[in-house]
Amino acid sequence: MGSSISWQETGDGGARVLLSGRLTIDDVATLADELASVPPRAPGLTVDLSAATAIDTAGAWAINSLINRWNDAGHTAHVQGATPDIDRLIRALTVPPPPVKRRPDMGNPVLARLERIGRAVVHQADNAGGFLAFLGQTLVVLTLTLIGRRRLRWHAVVHQGEAIGVNALGIVGLLLFLVGLVVAQQGAVQLRQFGAEVFTVNLIGRATTRELGILLTAIMVAGRSGSAFAAQIGSMKLNQEIDALRTIGLDPIEVLVVPRVIACSLMLLGLAFYGGMCALIAGGLFAWSELAMPPAAYITRLQEVILVSDFVIGMIKAPVFGFIIAIMGCFHGFQVTGNAESVGSRTTQAVVEAIFVVIVFDAFFAFFFSALGYN
Repeated sequence: MGSSISWQETGDGGARVLLSGRLTIDDVATLADELASVPPRAPGLTVDLSAATAIDTAGAWAINSLINRWNDAGHTAHVQGATPDIDRLIRALTVPPPPVKRRPDMGNPVLARLERIGRAVVHQADNAGGFLAFLGQTLVVLTLTLIGRRRLRWHAVVHQGEAIGVNALGIVGLLLFLVGLVVAQQGAVQLRQFGAEVFTVNLIGRATTRELGILLTAIMVAGRSGSAFAAQIGSMKLNQEIDALRTIGLDPIEVLVVPRVIACSLMLLGLAFYGGMCALIAGGLFAWSELAMPPAAYITRLQEVILVSDFVIGMIKAPVFGFIIAIMGCFHGFQVTGNAESVGSRTTQAVVEAIFVVIVFDAFFAFFFSALGYN
């Protein structure tokens, strides 16, 4: 037995369609054109399935398409007379209309602006929560590694140390050398007005040893190595290499993050000392050529000016800044999702946030040690 269809006019001007027989894929195909032949009209449509003997997915889909066409035209359409099994199948295939999203720029502009601010606050809160979780996990794994409970991958540490420290000697040395020249020249110009050019050595010694040397080195490493961490780990995540590490039973924090954190902290300690020496050498050359101060006198003056506390404070800040740079770069690398555009966005974010946090911590250290009496 096949299927049949008949249309009837209702007393209120609507339409009624009676479907009988088997409404399966072999039979419904011949009725598709006839089901679409009657244009939607008010007040609506009634689909009578009291005479239907069987139905499959194709038949239910055809009925849903008919009902949706009338509903989209603004007229009601419903099914009646269906057995419980047929009604259950039709409802299972019913696709609810997508919710209407209100654009932020519609309605009250004040509410729209508040909505954007709220979304930004929620996003930043989620980002901060994710960073704290990542930081805690890293500290746990790093502690277990340092006490011997986890394996320390020395080859990875040495490789990252070469990339962070050895390969950066040229650019860091040149940067701090030029900064030392600028500080010496500008300091001499200002102090010459008071006949106190000799105190240029004080300015060079304390500024580069305690503040400028370590801060500028950290900013350079953040731009150079922090961005590399984010790009490398982000690319690995896009290529599902991090998922592969988890699949073979390796912890990505232990394999990727801990070696970078250790290497960056140690290398920034060495780079800060090296950069400070380059700045002092530049200041000495300026004092020799412009202030007629012999190198021996310059060195003697530096020994009188530079306090042990200044050197120690600079060396305390160096590994802290290295830890911050490595954590920021690795965290944003793990946050990469979607496509290569996310890698670029997260890399930029890693550099900006690392430099910002480094400067914030530098200010904190300055006030902290000043409160302790190390001025």
